[in-house]
Amino acid sequence: MTERSDILDAIRAAAKELGAPLPRSRFLAHSGLTEYQVLKHFPGWKAALKTAGVQSDETNVRLDDAEMLQDWGEMVRKNREIPTRDHYRREGNFAVNSFATHFGPWSTIPAVFRTFAAGKPEWADVLALIPVPATQVSKFSTTPSVVEEMAPTASVSDIPRHTKLNSSQTYGNPIDFRGLRHEPINENGVIFLFGIVAKELGYYVEAVQAGFPDCEAKRQIAAGKWQRVRIEFEYESRNFRDHGHPPEGCDVIICWRHNWTDCPPHIEVLELKSVITQLSNSDD
Repeated sequence: MTERSDILDAIRAAAKELGAPLPRSRFLAHSGLTEYQVLKHFPGWKAALKTAGVQSDETNVRLDDAEMLQDWGEMVRKNREIPTRDHYRREGNFAVNSFATHFGPWSTIPAVFRTFAAGKPEWADVLALIPVPATQVSKFSTTPSVVEEMAPTASVSDIPRHTKLNSSQTYGNPIDFRGLRHEPINENGVIFLFGIVAKELGYYVEAVQAGFPDCEAKRQIAAGKWQRVRIEFEYESRNFRDHGHPPEGCDVIICWRHNWTDCPPHIEVLELKSVITQLSNSDD
């Protein structure tokens, strides 16, 4: 398990070798660590740099407009949403004040990026996430649905329970995490959620199959070194035992809830409920 001190040592070593300022993307590529491992111990990249004693001030560096907009666009691509000023301050590679100096108010950055990315197919997926200016929206556009407008404000325990309708779909608790509106309620939901965060957690999927184990993936164990892992997806970790799977055939259980207290010590358990809590804490 990667400790807080390991992260700080890795940041200091990377800064010494690569120099400052130290962008998050360069650090991750150099160290072999994942963003999730950093966020387990720090609220954001800027906080990690500050704790490590590594300066991230770019005031003496000539900043390029294209590099700044590319960094902003990469954050939109990763999180599937436009970052707030505070979100970018924590995780971006440039100072928020630099954006104000170069482009004006933060609220104008989406429009500036749209102009920058026009005609560049490599940014098509990001442009699709940026709202079209109000003046370009058709007068026939529909209004948000009632479901969209009724974001839950009360705690789940305060919501009254009603009789289940057999003809209607069942959902998990609301989470609204990067396009997933509700918590998983079965193994398929776990697989889908893992797909959303797999790369961020440092996993590259090689194959998914119906038989045991469910998935074969590779993950980086050191800079330039990767290792194969056998993954079994379960809604709850103890389902692995209940399904009669042989422990020697699996390296990692990926589940929504970890409730198997007697899990064999050689099997690593990744509880996605905890993972998205960590990742959500880095969002606004």
